[in-house]
Amino acid sequence: MGRILIAEDEQRIASFVEKGLRANGFSTSTVGDGNAALDYALTGDFDLVVLDLGLPGRDGFAVLHALRQARVTTPVIILTARDSVHDTVAGLEGGADDYMTKPFRFEELLARVRLRLRTPERAPEVTVLRHEELSLDLRTRRAQIQGRTVDLTAREFSLLELFLRHPGQVLTREQILSHVWGYDFDPGSNVVDVYVRALRRKLGAECIYTVRGMGYRLGA
Repeated sequence: MGRILIAEDEQRIASFVEKGLRANGFSTSTVGDGNAALDYALTGDFDLVVLDLGLPGRDGFAVLHALRQARVTTPVIILTARDSVHDTVAGLEGGADDYMTKPFRFEELLARVRLRLRTPERAPEVTVLRHEELSLDLRTRRAQIQGRTVDLTAREFSLLELFLRHPGQVLTREQILSHVWGYDFDPGSNVVDVYVRALRRKLGAECIYTVRGMGYRLGA
């Protein structure tokens, strides 16, 4: 189990990231200011740091600089609203291992976390997800069903990947929204229903089932 430090001063985002990481088997600690982030990270008790740049007390750049000056090699993923090329370059050249901008999708953050925590002894990541006659190639981003290749839009791909990682499990609209559209979603939106209908048109009406009053499920 990886131990992850989340340095984020916006409570809603911190809670979203923390819940998602814990649901995927990680142990987390959360701090809301730069001084605490540095103190925690210097202990060496963490395998990875998710670091916001706009922290009070000491900003993320200063935290990162202090960590690398202290020869702390813990992987750092910057997660920030700052999306300029200058900030991205400064973060990566300052010692960050990755740089993500907000708004973001949790599935992408999770993939980057797993990538940074991967060890040589670990089994290679699965590149094709399968359920019965349906498969999804994570590299080519194409689906196949009954020997037929299906091209997907980026959002359709993300939605189908979520279903294939939880076959037979009922996923609520809120779960789907948070995983595919990110933390900054409108709970009253019907966008999930629209994209489920699009997948059904491409993959077949019986691929994804509606569970009344609950959500959707891949497979019977």
